[in-house]
Amino acid sequence: MSNLAQDAIQACDVISGCGAIDIIIEPREKDLGGFSVRRALPTRERKMVGPWIFFDHMGPAEFAAGSGIDVRPHPHIGIATVTYLFEGEILHRDSLGSLQAIRPGDINLMVAGRGIVHSERETTQLHNSDHRLHGLQLWLALPEADEELPPAFYHYPAAEIPTTDVGGVPVRVMMGSAYGCSSPVKTFAETLYVEAHLKPGQRLTLPDSPERGVYVASGALRARDTEIPQYAMAVFDPEPGVEVEAVEECRIAIIGGESLGQRFIDWNFVSSRKERIAEAIEDWRAGRFDKVPGDTEEFIPYPGG
Repeated sequence: MSNLAQDAIQACDVISGCGAIDIIIEPREKDLGGFSVRRALPTRERKMVGPWIFFDHMGPAEFAAGSGIDVRPHPHIGIATVTYLFEGEILHRDSLGSLQAIRPGDINLMVAGRGIVHSERETTQLHNSDHRLHGLQLWLALPEADEELPPAFYHYPAAEIPTTDVGGVPVRVMMGSAYGCSSPVKTFAETLYVEAHLKPGQRLTLPDSPERGVYVASGALRARDTEIPQYAMAVFDPEPGVEVEAVEECRIAIIGGESLGQRFIDWNFVSSRKERIAEAIEDWRAGRFDKVPGDTEEFIPYPGG
């Protein structure tokens, strides 16, 4: 079993739900040295929701001047990473030569395909000042036909992400189509990613999807007679017309889409084939992945040695 999967299983409690809720996943916080991460996917009970195979809630974290995010170059295969911030800024670099700051409301989509290397750091100006960071990082498994695509990088500024009002609830359609809006963000299979803000007592009918989950980034939510607490993800049955209600003011992320079948995961490598992951591990150990221009002095070793 991969280190990542072991960490995820140890980091989460899974509670049985009722009615339209299949399970409720409650991640436990993991301190990364002044920076907390809550990992909702994968868990032993639920590896994926639609094509989504990894879901991290970062922060909110406060950094004093001289400290902050400093993730050295590391590789990926078989996925597309999606980074979205509520607060703060991350400086993305990758082996394609991309150099892009991601800020609140933007979406960074990095398609690993057959292999990419990237780092996540900060600008000197940001690093040398007091600052905050809060956001989500997700991984999309790629369909088998797309697992070996050439790597690519896409940046979507906040202004390009469609917004709408659903019965008084402000909604952003980040990926896929919902509530009469379609996002410009590239997808590879039926994919759903929506953000909504609800005031106490407001209700929202979830978009129909073959699989779907709702993560409560702040506040608390109720579905039928089941409360979904802050920092929990409820995975719903696919029945139509499911409605959620805000117990208190809350920010939620709705994810879902079509199932892509079994995927294997080891560290940062995802594939439908175990032998492909073994090949990627050896390539990383042997230094056969491309370097990140402007960030070539450091890298994260494979944790298995």
